[in-house]
Amino acid sequence: MSGYVRPASLTEALGLLARGPHVLLAGGTDLYPATEGPRLDGAVIDLSGLPELAGIAAGPRGGLVIGACTSWAAIAAAGLPAACDGLRAAAAVVGGRQIQNAGTIGGNLCNASPAADGVPPLLTLAAEVVLAGPRGSRRLPLEAFLAGPRLTRRAPDEILTAVHLPAAALAGRGVFLKLGARAHLVISIVMVAARLAFAGGRVAAAALAVGACSPVARRLPAVEAALVGALPEEAAGRVDRAAVTAALAPLDDVRASAAYRAEAAGELVARAVAGLARAEAGR
Repeated sequence: MSGYVRPASLTEALGLLARGPHVLLAGGTDLYPATEGPRLDGAVIDLSGLPELAGIAAGPRGGLVIGACTSWAAIAAAGLPAACDGLRAAAAVVGGRQIQNAGTIGGNLCNASPAADGVPPLLTLAAEVVLAGPRGSRRLPLEAFLAGPRLTRRAPDEILTAVHLPAAALAGRGVFLKLGARAHLVISIVMVAARLAFAGGRVAAAALAVGACSPVARRLPAVEAALVGALPEEAAGRVDRAAVTAALAPLDDVRASAAYRAEAAGELVARAVAGLARAEAGR
């Protein structure tokens, strides 16, 4: 089977996918560079025209639903809660403006790069992916969906339709820090997302995630637990850098050594927490 088709509905897209293997195309910003040759091979389903997969809307019980074909530019410009500040900041550094206009959140997640900038902030927001297929719709936590470098738990006959952010994860404020070989248009060496919620002048909830330092981005539950109950001026001092390293499996590649990544991850986590604590203290 070969050819290109741009379905008008999700039902039509799923019907085409059920007939046999297809390449799913959204923004194409990961797919085209990875293609060897002048064009995509095989049967291609272009999802970019599906209205069901675009936009940001209120979800059930006060959460948010981000359509899988929503562009990074749209996310960066959206009026989202302060808890999503890290996600908006990551969206603004995913490549250049052209990439942000074309690239989609769903395509980025399905590409499953260890250095995908959107993943750490989504982890701090307890994101779940919504998958549609012939057996109906199912939902997976993002950390369960990402199975390894370039690997996901999407079945061949399924389409990722949306990302769900639960209401409980929209409390507090988020931040995203990225370390690369230069300031812009660069693959991350280390990236950190953090979200802190305060109540009664102390940290009530903490969510921390590190990307580009392990085969998949990881949350830091032990470091998060140590922050709960801290006053703003105490928070950064409670970041145990050894615990940060212990939660990761630092990569050793052409961009940086494992040892450098481990050291940098601890520093960026401490900076992210300190920045959020200062913002709270200055309110």
